[in-house]
Amino acid sequence: MKIVIAVHHFPPRYTGGAELRAYRTAAALRARSHEVHVVCVERIDTGPVGSVAWEDSAYDGIAVRRLSFNLAAAPDPFRWEYDNPWIGHHLREFLDEQYPDVFHLIGGYLMSGRALRVAHQLGIPTVVTLTDFWFLCRRIWMLRSNGQVSTLPINAVTCARCLGEEKRRYRLPGRIAPRLMDAFWRLQKTQIRNVEARMAFLCQTLNQVDAIISPSQFLRSIFIEAGVEPERIIFSRQGRDFPDLMPEMLEKTPSSGLRVGYIGQIAWHKGVHLLFEAARRMPNASLSVRAYGDTTPFPEYTARLRRLMAGSERLKLAGVYRRQEVSQVLRELDVIVVPSLWYENSPNAILEAFAHRTPVVASNLGALAELVRDEENGLLFAPGDADDLARQLRRLLDDPCLLPALRAGIGPVKSVAQEMDELEEIYRAVAGDGRLRSPNK
Repeated sequence: MKIVIAVHHFPPRYTGGAELRAYRTAAALRARSHEVHVVCVERIDTGPVGSVAWEDSAYDGIAVRRLSFNLAAAPDPFRWEYDNPWIGHHLREFLDEQYPDVFHLIGGYLMSGRALRVAHQLGIPTVVTLTDFWFLCRRIWMLRSNGQVSTLPINAVTCARCLGEEKRRYRLPGRIAPRLMDAFWRLQKTQIRNVEARMAFLCQTLNQVDAIISPSQFLRSIFIEAGVEPERIIFSRQGRDFPDLMPEMLEKTPSSGLRVGYIGQIAWHKGVHLLFEAARRMPNASLSVRAYGDTTPFPEYTARLRRLMAGSERLKLAGVYRRQEVSQVLRELDVIVVPSLWYENSPNAILEAFAHRTPVVASNLGALAELVRDEENGLLFAPGDADDLARQLRRLLDDPCLLPALRAGIGPVKSVAQEMDELEEIYRAVAGDGRLRSPNK
């Protein structure tokens, strides 16, 4: 089959979760003799007036078209974020030239819903892989500006306020006089209509897509509740492979204390500070904490973590590691913590930990509670509660039988080959008989 994969960014410059998922998918499909082209956004701060610049290249043998445009120069930057006619015009020509069997959008951010509409108008079967909540929430994470998790139904007034409070001049009054600002935001009709238009456009767009892949049951349920037709959304967990993982790598290196790790983005919504705060509540405990991730994107948050680290040799920002080093990193960790403050989707960090027989302590929130089964393959704690996290870590220290029991409770992790089998079945269905069957794995 001929497949075009679209994604907001792509390696080598960008290596986030969606970017790497797009790369792994493209590489695995090429290995199965499919013809694969990737189209992505390289930059949003430069480009010709009223259009996009593009450059064709190759990455690891994969044909990539990289688009650049100046979003700030758009006539309506808010609308262009979710319905970009520049992207649409370019993709109409590109897809008309390539005319693939399937157009597969991973994520949605930056490519915008217009990409799906153009493919649909050209009669090309469309598939979307959901990686987050961008279709429902412009802030992506379903987290409000006050730090609370958003709930359904989505309220346009609340969204308008949340977006407005990204600016300090609205955020401070919102804290000082919340009721007064409630009334203020109900009067902001233009902002409210903008949010309503976004919601309507993207929901209608998703209900034109031939198949929507959700890596978690939780994410699937959220989108159904938000108005996406249930029969379009297929649950299919992503796979993870470690071909160089030898049996001896599953044995932990010896340690006299509990080695706790965090692996992921160093950002507030990931809750790394909760882990550091929990450790500080255990001053005499024999444990160490290493947080792996890039500390540069959010310098203010990194500074907050460094203040929490002050005077403690047990807490460490360990930086980034190469993908091929994950097995060695996990061999030197007894447990990883996923203290997220947002719903999450299907974190690779948990699947990687399980593949290395490493239990997970996670927030009892969203899709995390779907992967981490309390008392079976990990432990759950109250979201945002450093005291409850500390309680669970103390249990691992106080009960020498608990950690081995949790390791024994970890089941097999789905392989990339299994994921690709399911994806090929979805492709065949949308390009052929149109009958979708959820793999339920």
